[in-house]
Amino acid sequence: MHSVKTMSNAGVYIHIPFCARKCPYCDFYSLAGAESTFEVYAKALIRDIQSTGSKEISVDSIYFGGGTPTLMPARLLTDICEAVKSTFDIQKDTEITVESNPFTADKNYYKELLAAGFNRISFGVQSCVDRELKTLGRLHSFDQAERSLLDVYDAGFENISCDLMMGIIGQSIDSLMFSIDKLCCLPITHISAYMLKIEKGTPYDCDEIKNRVADEDESAEMYLAAVDRLKENGFEQYEISNFCKSGMRSRHNMKYWQLVPYYGFGPSAHSFIGGKRYYYDRDIQDYINAPKKLLEDGECNALEEYIMLSLRLSDGMGVQKYKELGGDTAALETLAEKLCRHGMAVYDGKTLSLTAQGFLVSNSIIAELI
Repeated sequence: MHSVKTMSNAGVYIHIPFCARKCPYCDFYSLAGAESTFEVYAKALIRDIQSTGSKEISVDSIYFGGGTPTLMPARLLTDICEAVKSTFDIQKDTEITVESNPFTADKNYYKELLAAGFNRISFGVQSCVDRELKTLGRLHSFDQAERSLLDVYDAGFENISCDLMMGIIGQSIDSLMFSIDKLCCLPITHISAYMLKIEKGTPYDCDEIKNRVADEDESAEMYLAAVDRLKENGFEQYEISNFCKSGMRSRHNMKYWQLVPYYGFGPSAHSFIGGKRYYYDRDIQDYINAPKKLLEDGECNALEEYIMLSLRLSDGMGVQKYKELGGDTAALETLAEKLCRHGMAVYDGKTLSLTAQGFLVSNSIIAELI
C-alpha cells in the first residue's frame, strides 16, 4: 500500500480486536481474553502506521473500531492516536472516534481520551430491554448502559453514537419503539440501527436461531416503524442504517460510502487507496510478527461501486456522475420512473435517491442498474 496525495481528506481506521466476550452473532475479527497482547499489539500498530503514513496525506477522521477498543488502557489508545497524528497531515477539526461498550471504562478513562483528542464515542447498546440484551449474549443491562453513556457525556463528550439492533429473537415493534424512545431521551447525536443478520460460522448460524429471528415481513415492518419513530425524535436518516441529529453524520463512515480514500491498520482492516482495495488477514499473531503482509483486493469497478454505495445514502446517486462512469441513462430513467411510481425513490432528473421503502429492497434495485 503506497502513500498518495489525495484531493479529499482521507480517513484512518484502527482495528482493535479485543472483546470481553465474543457475541454469538458477531462475525467481526475479535478475540476474548487476550489482555497479554495489548502492549505488543499497540507497538505493531504504531510500527505499521509509521511505515505507511505520510505528511502528504491529509486526514480528517480517525476511527478506532473493534472489538472493544476501550478494553485497552487509555494510554495505549493515546499512543496509537499520537502515531497517526505525527505521521499523517491531521486537520484541525479531525473527527476522532472510539467504539466502546458499557462497563468497560469509567469517567476518568473517558476524560483521558478526551484530553488526548478523541471527540466522538460510538456506544454498543443494541437494546434497552434486558431480556433482549441477554438473548444477544451482551454482558450489560440497560441500566449499566445508561450509566456508562451518561459517564461519557459527563466526561465531556458531546458527539455520542449508539448502536441499536432490530430483529432480535422475541423483539416486538413495541419493544423496539421502547428502545428507540429510551435512547432518544439520552444526550446522543447519532444512532446506527441494524437488522440482525445471521453470519456464517457464528453460534447464531443454526436452525434453532434462524427459525426464531424476525422473518422478512416482520423485519420490514420493524425497519419502517424505526425510521418513522427516529424521525419523530429528530434523527434524520442519511444512510440505510444510520440516523443523526442535524449536522452530525459520521464523517468517517461517509468516506466509505462516498469512495474517499481510507487507510486501515490491524488484522482484518481494509483500505481503499488509488481506486484499489487492500486488506490484512484475520490473524493477530501474523500481524504482530509481520505487519506489512498486506493483500490486494483487486481493482474496483468504478460504476458498480458508485451505484452500490451512493444508493445507500439519502443523498442518492448523481445522474451526471453515473453517466460519466458509463451508466446507461435510458435504463436509469426507466427504472427511476417505476421506483417513483411505487414510492421507492425520488428522482428529479439530476439525482436518484431511495426512500425508506426503497432501502428495504436496495439490493434488487442495485442489481437492475449493474
